[in-house]
Amino acid sequence: MDNITDLGGDVYEIDTRMAGYPGITAGYLILGDRPCLVETGTSTSAPVVRDALNTLGVGPRDLATVVVTHIHLDHAGGVGDIAEFFPEAEIVVHEKGARHLADPSRLMASARMVWGDKLDTLFGELSATEASRIRALGDTGSVDLGGGRTLRSHYSPGHAKHHVGLIDSHTGDLYVGDAAGVYLPQTGDLRPATPPPDFDLRTALDSIALFEALGPQRLLFSHYGPVTDVAGTLERSAEELRIWVDLTRQAHAEGMDLDHAVAMVRERTRERYAALEADDATAEQFELLSGAPSNVAGIMHWLDRVRP
Repeated sequence: MDNITDLGGDVYEIDTRMAGYPGITAGYLILGDRPCLVETGTSTSAPVVRDALNTLGVGPRDLATVVVTHIHLDHAGGVGDIAEFFPEAEIVVHEKGARHLADPSRLMASARMVWGDKLDTLFGELSATEASRIRALGDTGSVDLGGGRTLRSHYSPGHAKHHVGLIDSHTGDLYVGDAAGVYLPQTGDLRPATPPPDFDLRTALDSIALFEALGPQRLLFSHYGPVTDVAGTLERSAEELRIWVDLTRQAHAEGMDLDHAVAMVRERTRERYAALEADDATAEQFELLSGAPSNVAGIMHWLDRVRP
Protein backbone atom coordinates (compact mmCIF):
# COMPACT_ATOMS: atom_id res chain seq x y z
CA MET A 1 0.00 0.00 0.00
CA ASP A 2 1.28 3.46 -0.87
CA ASN A 3 0.22 4.93 2.48
CA ILE A 4 2.64 2.86 4.61
CA THR A 5 6.23 3.97 5.32
CA ASP A 6 8.76 1.85 7.22
CA LEU A 7 10.54 4.20 9.66
CA GLY A 8 12.86 1.54 11.13
CA GLY A 9 12.77 0.07 14.63
CA ASP A 10 9.57 -1.84 13.77
CA VAL A 11 7.72 1.49 13.46
CA TYR A 12 5.44 2.12 10.47
CA GLU A 13 3.86 5.42 9.52
CA ILE A 14 0.34 5.12 8.13
CA ASP A 15 -1.16 7.99 6.15
CA THR A 16 -4.78 7.91 7.35
CA ARG A 17 -5.94 9.92 4.30
CA MET A 18 -8.05 12.32 6.35
CA ALA A 19 -10.97 13.54 4.23
CA GLY A 20 -9.23 11.89 1.28
CA TYR A 21 -6.15 14.14 1.52
CA PRO A 22 -2.65 12.66 1.73
CA GLY A 23 -0.17 14.00 4.27
CA ILE A 24 -2.63 15.45 6.80
CA THR A 25 -2.73 12.95 9.67
CA ALA A 26 -0.43 10.02 10.46
CA GLY A 27 -1.08 6.99 12.59
CA TYR A 28 1.88 4.87 13.72
CA LEU A 29 2.07 1.11 14.19
CA ILE A 30 4.72 -0.21 16.59
CA LEU A 31 5.04 -3.80 15.43
CA GLY A 32 6.55 -5.47 18.50
CA ASP A 33 5.45 -8.56 20.41
CA ARG A 34 2.36 -6.61 21.44
CA PRO A 35 1.44 -4.49 18.39
CA CYS A 36 0.38 -0.95 19.28
CA LEU A 37 -1.34 1.70 17.16
CA VAL A 38 -0.60 5.32 18.10
CA GLU A 39 -3.38 7.63 16.80
CA THR A 40 -6.34 6.28 14.83
CA GLY A 41 -7.10 9.28 12.66
CA THR A 42 -10.72 10.16 11.99
CA SER A 43 -13.74 7.87 11.88
CA THR A 44 -13.82 8.06 8.08
CA SER A 45 -10.14 6.99 8.05
CA ALA A 46 -10.71 3.87 10.16
CA PRO A 47 -11.09 1.46 7.19
CA VAL A 48 -7.88 2.86 5.68
CA VAL A 49 -6.03 2.22 8.95
CA ARG A 50 -7.55 -1.27 9.34
CA ASP A 51 -6.43 -2.23 5.84
CA ALA A 52 -2.91 -0.89 6.46
CA LEU A 53 -2.63 -2.94 9.66
CA ASN A 54 -3.84 -6.03 7.82
CA THR A 55 -1.20 -5.43 5.13
CA LEU A 56 1.43 -5.31 7.91
CA GLY A 57 0.20 -8.66 9.24
CA VAL A 58 -1.90 -7.36 12.11
CA GLY A 59 -5.27 -9.12 11.93
CA PRO A 60 -8.44 -8.51 13.95
CA ARG A 61 -7.21 -10.45 17.01
CA ASP A 62 -3.57 -9.27 16.87
CA LEU A 63 -3.64 -5.61 17.88
CA ALA A 64 -2.86 -5.33 21.62
CA THR A 65 -3.18 -1.60 22.23
CA VAL A 66 -4.50 1.61 20.72
CA VAL A 67 -3.09 4.82 22.24
CA VAL A 68 -4.21 8.35 21.38
CA THR A 69 -2.25 11.46 22.32
CA HIS A 70 -5.54 13.32 22.84
CA ILE A 71 -9.19 13.08 21.89
CA HIS A 72 -9.52 15.66 19.11
CA LEU A 73 -11.32 14.03 16.19
CA ASP A 74 -8.39 14.10 13.76
CA HIS A 75 -6.43 11.96 16.25
CA ALA A 76 -9.06 9.86 18.01
CA GLY A 77 -12.22 10.09 15.92
CA GLY A 78 -11.65 6.54 14.70
CA VAL A 79 -11.20 4.96 18.15
CA GLY A 80 -14.69 3.44 18.33
CA ASP A 81 -14.42 1.96 14.82
CA ILE A 82 -10.89 0.63 15.37
CA ALA A 83 -11.98 -0.88 18.70
CA GLU A 84 -14.70 -2.73 16.82
CA PHE A 85 -12.34 -3.90 14.06
CA PHE A 86 -9.77 -5.10 16.66
CA PRO A 87 -11.80 -6.51 19.59
CA GLU A 88 -8.78 -7.59 21.68
CA ALA A 89 -7.17 -4.13 21.77
CA GLU A 90 -7.03 -2.07 24.94
CA ILE A 91 -7.74 1.64 24.37
CA VAL A 92 -5.36 3.98 26.23
CA VAL A 93 -6.01 7.70 26.74
CA HIS A 94 -5.40 10.39 29.36
CA GLU A 95 -7.92 10.32 32.19
CA LYS A 96 -9.34 13.71 31.17
CA GLY A 97 -10.35 12.27 27.79
CA ALA A 98 -11.50 8.79 28.80
CA ARG A 99 -15.16 9.57 29.48
CA HIS A 100 -15.54 11.20 26.05
CA LEU A 101 -14.45 8.00 24.32
CA ALA A 102 -17.00 6.01 26.33
CA ASP A 103 -19.74 8.59 25.70
CA PRO A 104 -18.86 10.88 22.77
CA SER A 105 -22.17 12.80 22.73
CA ARG A 106 -20.86 16.03 24.30
CA LEU A 107 -17.66 15.98 22.27
CA MET A 108 -19.58 15.47 19.03
CA ALA A 109 -22.12 18.19 19.87
CA SER A 110 -19.27 20.62 20.54
CA ALA A 111 -17.48 19.63 17.33
CA ARG A 112 -20.65 20.09 15.30
CA MET A 113 -21.02 23.63 16.68
CA VAL A 114 -17.49 24.45 15.50
CA TRP A 115 -17.46 22.63 12.14
CA GLY A 116 -21.12 22.55 11.10
CA ASP A 117 -21.72 20.69 7.85
CA LYS A 118 -17.97 20.22 7.32
CA LEU A 119 -17.86 17.80 10.25
CA ASP A 120 -19.14 14.78 8.32
CA THR A 121 -16.70 15.30 5.45
CA LEU A 122 -13.63 16.05 7.56
CA PHE A 123 -14.09 13.75 10.54
CA GLY A 124 -17.21 11.60 10.54
CA GLU A 125 -18.78 10.43 13.80
CA LEU A 126 -16.82 9.19 16.82
CA SER A 127 -18.62 6.07 18.02
CA ALA A 128 -18.59 4.93 21.65
CA THR A 129 -16.07 2.45 23.05
CA GLU A 130 -17.01 0.08 25.88
CA ALA A 131 -15.78 1.65 29.12
CA SER A 132 -14.32 -1.71 30.22
CA ARG A 133 -11.84 -1.57 27.32
CA ILE A 134 -10.54 1.93 28.12
CA ARG A 135 -7.47 2.44 30.32
CA ALA A 136 -7.12 5.98 31.65
CA LEU A 137 -3.61 7.36 32.17
CA GLY A 138 -2.58 9.76 34.90
CA ASP A 139 0.22 12.31 34.47
CA THR A 140 2.58 9.46 33.59
CA GLY A 141 1.89 5.90 32.53
CA SER A 142 3.25 2.98 30.60
CA VAL A 143 2.13 0.76 27.73
CA ASP A 144 3.71 -2.69 27.42
CA LEU A 145 4.94 -3.27 23.86
CA GLY A 146 6.36 -6.72 24.70
CA GLY A 147 9.95 -7.93 24.94
CA GLY A 148 10.79 -5.35 27.62
CA ARG A 149 9.88 -2.48 25.30
CA THR A 150 7.55 0.20 26.69
CA LEU A 151 5.80 3.35 25.59
CA ARG A 152 5.90 5.89 28.42
CA SER A 153 3.29 8.63 28.52
CA HIS A 154 3.91 12.16 29.81
CA TYR A 155 1.14 14.68 30.43
CA SER A 156 1.60 17.67 28.11
CA PRO A 157 -1.57 19.79 28.26
CA GLY A 158 -0.62 23.06 26.54
CA HIS A 159 -2.59 22.18 23.39
CA ALA A 160 -5.45 20.35 25.13
CA LYS A 161 -6.05 19.36 28.75
CA HIS A 162 -6.26 15.67 27.73
CA HIS A 163 -2.92 15.57 25.83
CA VAL A 164 0.03 13.23 26.39
CA GLY A 165 3.37 12.75 24.69
CA LEU A 166 4.64 9.18 24.32
CA ILE A 167 8.25 7.99 24.24
CA ASP A 168 9.39 4.58 22.99
CA SER A 169 12.03 2.99 25.23
CA HIS A 170 13.52 1.07 22.29
CA THR A 171 13.85 3.74 19.58
CA GLY A 172 13.73 6.99 21.57
CA ASP A 173 10.89 8.12 19.32
CA LEU A 174 8.66 10.76 20.90
CA TYR A 175 5.08 10.91 19.64
CA VAL A 176 4.34 14.60 20.08
CA GLY A 177 0.65 14.72 19.07
CA ASP A 178 -0.08 18.42 18.60
CA ALA A 179 1.90 19.75 21.58
CA ALA A 180 4.88 20.76 19.40
CA GLY A 181 2.69 22.17 16.64
CA VAL A 182 2.25 20.85 13.10
CA TYR A 183 5.05 20.07 10.68
CA LEU A 184 4.87 20.06 6.89
CA PRO A 185 7.61 17.76 5.52
CA GLN A 186 7.45 19.13 1.95
CA THR A 187 8.68 22.55 3.06
CA GLY A 188 10.00 22.02 6.61
CA ASP A 189 7.44 24.51 7.95
CA LEU A 190 6.39 24.32 11.58
CA ARG A 191 3.33 26.16 12.85
CA PRO A 192 1.66 26.21 16.27
CA ALA A 193 -1.60 24.44 17.05
CA THR A 194 -3.46 26.61 19.56
CA PRO A 195 -7.21 25.92 19.20
CA PRO A 196 -9.78 26.83 21.83
CA PRO A 197 -10.70 26.11 24.54
CA ASP A 198 -7.62 24.73 26.34
CA PHE A 199 -4.62 26.65 24.99
CA ASP A 200 -2.39 28.18 27.66
CA LEU A 201 0.98 29.70 26.74
CA ARG A 202 2.90 28.82 29.90
CA THR A 203 1.59 25.26 29.88
CA ALA A 204 2.36 24.91 26.17
CA LEU A 205 5.96 26.10 26.66
CA ASP A 206 6.32 23.80 29.69
CA SER A 207 5.16 20.86 27.55
CA ILE A 208 7.84 21.64 24.94
CA ALA A 209 10.47 21.93 27.70
CA LEU A 210 9.36 18.53 29.03
CA PHE A 211 9.79 17.03 25.57
CA GLU A 212 13.34 18.46 25.42
CA ALA A 213 14.13 17.01 28.86
CA LEU A 214 13.05 13.53 27.73
CA GLY A 215 15.97 13.54 25.27
CA PRO A 216 14.18 11.90 22.32
CA GLN A 217 16.09 10.63 19.27
CA ARG A 218 13.31 11.56 16.87
CA LEU A 219 9.99 13.42 16.90
CA LEU A 220 7.01 11.71 15.29
CA PHE A 221 4.41 14.31 14.40
CA SER A 222 0.78 13.30 13.98
CA HIS A 223 0.80 16.15 11.43
CA TYR A 224 3.06 15.05 9.86
CA GLY A 225 5.86 12.51 9.96
CA PRO A 226 9.31 11.97 11.49
CA VAL A 227 11.82 14.72 12.29
CA THR A 228 15.39 14.01 13.43
CA ASP A 229 16.50 17.58 14.26
CA VAL A 230 14.96 17.33 17.72
CA ALA A 231 16.57 20.32 19.47
CA GLY A 232 16.16 22.72 16.55
CA THR A 233 12.55 21.70 15.95
CA LEU A 234 11.45 22.05 19.58
CA GLU A 235 13.22 25.43 19.77
CA ARG A 236 11.35 26.54 16.65
CA SER A 237 8.10 25.24 18.13
CA ALA A 238 8.47 27.47 21.20
CA GLU A 239 9.49 30.45 19.02
CA GLU A 240 6.41 30.07 16.80
CA LEU A 241 4.14 29.99 19.85
CA ARG A 242 5.63 33.22 21.20
CA ILE A 243 5.32 35.00 17.84
CA TRP A 244 1.65 34.02 17.34
CA VAL A 245 0.81 34.98 20.92
CA ASP A 246 2.61 38.34 20.68
CA LEU A 247 0.79 39.26 17.45
CA THR A 248 -2.59 38.11 18.72
CA ARG A 249 -2.04 39.96 21.99
CA GLN A 250 -1.40 43.14 19.98
CA ALA A 251 -4.64 42.64 18.03
CA HIS A 252 -6.51 41.89 21.26
CA ALA A 253 -5.16 45.06 22.90
CA GLU A 254 -6.32 47.08 19.89
CA GLY A 255 -9.83 45.67 20.32
CA MET A 256 -9.86 43.83 16.98
CA ASP A 257 -12.57 41.26 16.38
CA LEU A 258 -11.54 37.72 15.44
CA ASP A 259 -11.69 38.22 11.65
CA HIS A 260 -9.47 41.30 11.75
CA ALA A 261 -7.07 39.64 14.21
CA VAL A 262 -6.78 36.58 11.95
CA ALA A 263 -6.11 38.77 8.91
CA MET A 264 -3.37 40.68 10.75
CA VAL A 265 -1.65 37.61 12.17
CA ARG A 266 -1.88 35.80 8.84
CA GLU A 267 -0.28 38.76 7.02
CA ARG A 268 2.52 39.25 9.56
CA THR A 269 3.45 35.57 9.76
CA ARG A 270 3.13 34.82 6.05
CA GLU A 271 6.82 35.18 5.22
CA ARG A 272 7.69 32.56 7.88
CA TYR A 273 6.13 29.72 5.90
CA ALA A 274 7.38 28.51 2.54
CA ALA A 275 4.17 26.48 2.14
CA LEU A 276 2.12 29.63 1.64
CA GLU A 277 4.33 30.66 -1.28
CA ALA A 278 4.24 27.17 -2.82
CA ASP A 279 1.52 25.76 -5.04
CA ASP A 280 -2.14 26.11 -4.08
CA ALA A 281 -2.46 22.47 -2.98
CA THR A 282 0.44 22.80 -0.51
CA ALA A 283 -0.93 26.07 0.88
CA GLU A 284 -4.39 24.49 1.27
CA GLN A 285 -2.89 21.47 3.02
CA PHE A 286 -0.98 23.70 5.46
CA GLU A 287 -4.10 25.73 6.28
CA LEU A 288 -6.09 22.53 6.88
CA LEU A 289 -3.33 21.24 9.17
CA SER A 290 -3.18 24.38 11.29
CA GLY A 291 -5.75 26.98 10.36
CA ALA A 292 -5.01 30.57 11.30
CA PRO A 293 -8.62 31.20 12.46
CA SER A 294 -8.48 28.27 14.90
CA ASN A 295 -5.06 29.29 16.22
CA VAL A 296 -5.96 32.94 16.74
CA ALA A 297 -9.32 32.03 18.29
CA GLY A 298 -7.57 29.78 20.80
CA ILE A 299 -5.08 32.50 21.78
CA MET A 300 -7.88 35.13 22.03
CA HIS A 301 -9.85 32.76 24.27
CA TRP A 302 -6.79 32.39 26.52
CA LEU A 303 -6.20 36.17 26.59
CA ASP A 304 -9.82 36.71 27.62
CA ARG A 305 -9.28 34.30 30.51
CA VAL A 306 -6.01 35.81 31.73
CA ARG A 307 -6.93 39.43 30.91
CA PRO A 308 -10.69 39.86 30.87
